[in-house]
Amino acid sequence: MLSQMEAFLERVEQCNTLGELNQVVAGLRDVFQVNHVVYHSVNSDGEPYALATYDADWAEHYEKEELYRIDPVVLSAFQRFNPYSWKSLSWEKKPARRFFLEAMDGGVGNQGVSVPIRGPHGEFSLFSLSHTCSDEEWSKFLSHWMSDLLLIGHYLHSAVRVLENMDEITEYVSLSPRETDALRLLGAGMNRGRAAEFLKISEHTLRVYIESARFKLGAANTTHAVAKAMAQGLISI
Repeated sequence: MLSQMEAFLERVEQCNTLGELNQVVAGLRDVFQVNHVVYHSVNSDGEPYALATYDADWAEHYEKEELYRIDPVVLSAFQRFNPYSWKSLSWEKKPARRFFLEAMDGGVGNQGVSVPIRGPHGEFSLFSLSHTCSDEEWSKFLSHWMSDLLLIGHYLHSAVRVLENMDEITEYVSLSPRETDALRLLGAGMNRGRAAEFLKISEHTLRVYIESARFKLGAANTTHAVAKAMAQGLISI
């Protein structure tokens, strides 16, 4: 899975259009072997935007009926900061129960998890996976892959914003000490394995710091982030 994850993150960085990114997102369904993968956000025009693998009929029905107004997954996202399983949400009200049944008919699946993502300028997005399986199977899936889902969600959020030219830096960027250390070590020529070992953190954690710094800087990839950090005097090598 690690090699697949590395390949996925590299493909995200290489995308030049939202269409290309949508194809990459579709590939995650095979990587994780789930029913669907979805990224929701608001685009630069203030309109809802999604990269999704849902069937066309369900996607059209969801948009036409404006089901996001009653979708507990979406409504709960604005009140949460940490990932959440859909089974933890309230499905007791009649509109929510009706929505759940319609989603099941649409092939969404009986299980789901969502990762809320908030950027430094107040922007918001939601990365979700759904599947059809037992509670026990889903619990094991989440326990095993949650760190990867967090990382992927942030990568997608950053990629969408960069491709929409939403990340123009108009004010001073402040990086955390760990973000600064990560970029400085990579800029000095260390690979990610050595940098993580030097900082005494896991490579997954290192990736989170790198992605966070890349997002703040509005950089297209890690090399670009190092260059922009140096240009702004945030790191020295």
